[in-house]
Amino acid sequence: MKKITIAIDGFSSCGKSTMAKDLAHEVGYIYIDSGAMYRAVTLYSIENGIFDGDIIDTEKLKKEIGNIHISFRLNKEGRPETYLNDVNVEDKIRSMSVSSKVSPISALDFVRKEMVAQQQSMGAKKGIVMDGRDIGTTVFPNAELKIFVTATPEIRARRRYDELKAKGQEASFDEILENVKQRDYIDQHRDVSPLRKADDALLLDNTNLTIAQQKEWLFDQFNKVTN
Repeated sequence: MKKITIAIDGFSSCGKSTMAKDLAHEVGYIYIDSGAMYRAVTLYSIENGIFDGDIIDTEKLKKEIGNIHISFRLNKEGRPETYLNDVNVEDKIRSMSVSSKVSPISALDFVRKEMVAQQQSMGAKKGIVMDGRDIGTTVFPNAELKIFVTATPEIRARRRYDELKAKGQEASFDEILENVKQRDYIDQHRDVSPLRKADDALLLDNTNLTIAQQKEWLFDQFNKVTN
């Protein structure tokens, strides 16, 4: 069976990462969470004084972007976790403090250029599943399978709220819903690689789908391309 590149794009909190991880695990591919990479840059910026409130010191970040190295390693359950300069930051990057600042960081052209270069290097040998905002349009425009995922803002906010509560973190549904809507706007209107459905991407609206239904649909699309 030939190896391909699978690009999964879509709005925040659509469950892209979960479906991409599951599909990669199912077919024996490597999973790369591009959104986690931008979250890691955001975390680095927060921890290294690059943010002054909500203001980004872009000159300082530009000088340091070359020192930000992101990788993924499998945990004991065989699931990939995010490492920032060899430190596991998987939990830290999912916090609301990072979520509220990731969109302006990911809109910076020099940040995207560096992350795209790292992503393309990771995916050079194919056999990967990558999810994000611009994978099918910018990172891997020639990917053999492209999926664009959407769901209503309310459903996405509820999923994010439930995820944080399950981890024992404090969460406000209204704050998360507002964050989801703000991220949608920024992601779709940024100058560099705005969020959009690639012309050859398959649309998946998972608002009313169960995880099992979603898995079945994804696996069917994979089989159609590889067999």
